Amino acid sequence: MGTSARLLRLLSLLQTPRDWTGTELAERLAVSRRTVRNDIERLRQLGYPVHATRGSIGGYRLIAGATLPPLLLEDDEAVALAVGLRTAAAGAVTGIEESSLRALAKLEQVLPSRLRHRVNALQSSTVLIEPPPGPTVDAGMLTELAAACRDHAGLRFDYDDRRGEASQRHAEPYRLVNAGRRWYLVAWDTDREDWRTFRVDRIRPGFSVGPRFAPRDLSDDDAAALVSRGIPAEARRYQARVLVHASAAAMAERVGPWVGPIEADGDDRCIIDVSTDRLEVMAAYLGALGADFTVRGSPELVEQLRVLSARYARAAAMPIA
Repeated sequence: MGTSARLLRLLSLLQTPRDWTGTELAERLAVSRRTVRNDIERLRQLGYPVHATRGSIGGYRLIAGATLPPLLLEDDEAVALAVGLRTAAAGAVTGIEESSLRALAKLEQVLPSRLRHRVNALQSSTVLIEPPPGPTVDAGMLTELAAACRDHAGLRFDYDDRRGEASQRHAEPYRLVNAGRRWYLVAWDTDREDWRTFRVDRIRPGFSVGPRFAPRDLSDDDAAALVSRGIPAEARRYQARVLVHASAAAMAERVGPWVGPIEADGDDRCIIDVSTDRLEVMAAYLGALGADFTVRGSPELVEQLRVLSARYARAAAMPIA
């Protein structure tokens, strides 16, 4: 590998969001650690801000600089970026549509022919259904909230709950979660000393960023579960109680947190309080529980089960092609 090709490969590695030790880079590039140090210095002379830390956990990282350096992408990364930009142009984040289209135009201009064909083939074979009207969020606010999550910086903001009542909140932000067309901030509420989820479109502009905090343990799965549990059942259009002929422990392994709470009703039965905005989705989900069940309190869901049952019966009666 020549010097120019090696520098490009080194730059590509450094653009990933992690620290690289000299030994790791040397192994990836099949060179000595001394050559890595020399190549790092060449990148710095070219204007790339490569930061180095010493010690057993030290390493190299490409940090944000005053100018935007050329971005090196693998083939699959370039295709994913193009598809993501096209999707963002019709998303739920306000003010990002035009910017996404401009960035996409720049990207497609420099894509190699083989990648441009892949992106165009995907676009021509994909149909985007316009989502129903819903709340939108400001792209700048999302960026600022994401930065606060990354930097473990406390927040003070005014918030309107679902009843329209305003309150001032003090929180430690951890994750931004996208659920359909809605964005949620998962944070530790320092006043209530508990986890809370906040609809981003209900956070008023002009929030304040405070001092850094020591982060608590919270995985991506935990954040998603908090958002699922935080969406109140009454906020959804349909609610029902479902008696399932299986133990609560067995259902807890099969049912996602977004479906509803599970309550034991003896050793081999349980009750699940379900809520949904789409009856057909809930009917299909209940059919996949792997156990008999009875719906209480929702004639609309029962009717949807009849419709689905008839559809399955027709499909089962058809000869196998």
